[in-house]
Amino acid sequence: MKIHIGTSGWSYDHWQGILYPHGTPVHDRLEHYGQRFQTVELNSSFYRWPKQSTFAGWRRRLPEGFLLTVKAPRGLTHAKKLYAPEGWIERIQACWHQLRDKRAVLLVQLSPNHSYDYERLAYFLKQLPVWMRVAIEFRHISWHTEAIFGLLEQYQVAYCIMSGAHLPCMLRATAPFVYVRLHGPDRHHLYGGSYSDTDLRWWAHRLREWVDMGKEVFVYFNNDGGGNAVRNAETLRYLIQ
Repeated sequence: MKIHIGTSGWSYDHWQGILYPHGTPVHDRLEHYGQRFQTVELNSSFYRWPKQSTFAGWRRRLPEGFLLTVKAPRGLTHAKKLYAPEGWIERIQACWHQLRDKRAVLLVQLSPNHSYDYERLAYFLKQLPVWMRVAIEFRHISWHTEAIFGLLEQYQVAYCIMSGAHLPCMLRATAPFVYVRLHGPDRHHLYGGSYSDTDLRWWAHRLREWVDMGKEVFVYFNNDGGGNAVRNAETLRYLIQ
């Protein structure tokens, strides 16, 4: 089954005793993560884009078959709001080559203050390398239109399906792969709460439906508090077996 399940990030102090043993050095956390999961969504790249050598180091450290998803830098998505993206795309592409067979998806999360701009998005998508898998998470409701879904389909870019407080949960598949971010079931606080087994069974059915459609699926839990993301990811993985 082409379903990849992991968490958003791997290095959290409050995961001591949950994902990695107490006292585990920060540098060794990734190795412990790789023993439990085969994919992860890197979020620290949003705040500070890593060097090419860092990507090469991850490629060497990650186990065989592991896939690394990377969140695009806020300099591109929030500061410039996708304007004149060529420089950032060139930089991202160079780092992406360093991951080789360990690369999964580039996640482009737009700012909640970035509203509908068809022409700017179209220009950005046109600049992307055709071989790079990209998913876009829209945080402003104005983007959720048929015109935008059609544009994503044209460029084979995945609409990021979201679950979380005040976020629309729209089950749209616009690319050969499906990308899902589960930000937590709390209806009032984003990234809060733990999904119930009933919730996770519902998602398991959706994942199987996409696979039956011939899609590859990537799912990341972003409700890291209390280790919820770890437990939820492992439960969902069990449910799809």
